[in-house]
Amino acid sequence: MAAAARRESAVSRESDAGGGATGGGWASEAAFPRLGPVSLPAATRFRPLLGLLVPAALVVGWHLVVATGTIAAYQLPTPVRVAETLYGMGASGELWGHVAVTLRRVALGAGLGIAVGTVFGTATGLSRTASDLLDPLLQSLKNIPSLAWVPLFLLWFGIGETAKVLLIAVGAFFPVYLNLSTGIAAVDEELLEVAAVYDLGRVESLRRVVFPAALPSLLVGIRGGVGLAWMFVVAAELIAASQGVGFLLSDGRTLARPDIIVASILLFAFLGNCSDVAVKEVRDRVVGR
Repeated sequence: MAAAARRESAVSRESDAGGGATGGGWASEAAFPRLGPVSLPAATRFRPLLGLLVPAALVVGWHLVVATGTIAAYQLPTPVRVAETLYGMGASGELWGHVAVTLRRVALGAGLGIAVGTVFGTATGLSRTASDLLDPLLQSLKNIPSLAWVPLFLLWFGIGETAKVLLIAVGAFFPVYLNLSTGIAAVDEELLEVAAVYDLGRVESLRRVVFPAALPSLLVGIRGGVGLAWMFVVAAELIAASQGVGFLLSDGRTLARPDIIVASILLFAFLGNCSDVAVKEVRDRVVGR
């Protein structure tokens, strides 16, 4: 009898515990209510705007140093004056013609430089012999400033578009070449062994193993190449050009118009940043970051 009573007491305690966990679930839900969607903190939502704080502060400081006479207006115009100059050139249509010419030059030069850089980077990354033959020369050429190429290109190709596009291509070539060559050389040997196990040919190994593994390096190189293309287009358009944002910069210097000079510099900064953001977005989508 005592043993039966103890068993009944144990069963009673288990059923009470089960009821608290199941049948009494409404009490648990009341004590621990179900959470809805978690809203992001305000700092996270507005994080993309943080990049505007420093430029805005610089514009305010720029306006103050000119308005207080710290820097004379004939040396540095106010932001309002620069904005008026840009608006006037845009309203007349003059600005868009120069922007279109510069964009075309950068697109052609960067495209050519990226294509040639991909070929040389692939060759030196895959072949130790090609690397020993080409890399010392290319590393030396990489250190030549953009302006040093201008007289030679003008002598070889004249003052037409060819010299400008090739000069921009030189700037875009080196980051692509260096990054891709390094990326291919660093491909994991185990991936190549897997390709050999599956009896993939050389072309298939490149297409399905080597290039996908080196793709992040290539995209980093393209981003750097596009950035350098914008630097080289300034050198190309400052000399022997009759159109383009660089020509506006030179024209502002000739006419002693600091508002045109500053407006041209800001245009280069804006266009270069837009292209950099576009390339970075493509890289993030492809790489999956």
